[in-house]
Amino acid sequence: MRPIDERTLRASFINASRKEVSDLTLPAGFADLDFEKLDYLGWVDPKLPRRSYVVAWVDDVVTGVFLQRAEQRVISRAQCSWCEDVALRHDVQLYVARKAGPAGRKGDSIGNLVCAEFGCSQNVRMLPPLAYDGYDRELARELRILKLQEHVSAFIAAVRS
Repeated sequence: MRPIDERTLRASFINASRKEVSDLTLPAGFADLDFEKLDYLGWVDPKLPRRSYVVAWVDDVVTGVFLQRAEQRVISRAQCSWCEDVALRHDVQLYVARKAGPAGRKGDSIGNLVCAEFGCSQNVRMLPPLAYDGYDRELARELRILKLQEHVSAFIAAVRS
């Protein structure tokens, strides 16, 4: 992910009111984030724990989405829709985003099961286990990174449409 500043981040949200944007709390350590290790920036608002945010570069434009975290955690072992991690023991949470524009004003929304603390970028960068002799673990890792970027972009595009 390319670096972004606070002004760009706040201006990027496609499904939020000005009040919601002004009320958002930046993630801890925002100024020191290593954007090169992120495919998207996701965080839970420390002041409003049911509110979360995701910001990513989509078609060379910084795009942000406000999310609401479901009240209940997913009870059964679920797979994250973005990083598709099944090996690590991370909680997965249902996040719902109000759609942008007229659809959102009507109440339309879209949801996805995502790692509860938005650790997908770290998950996909771990070397996968050796599946068979000759398995190219580095290539598998690169493919997982690309798939994560595609999944996040597709989700944001669905919120926009």
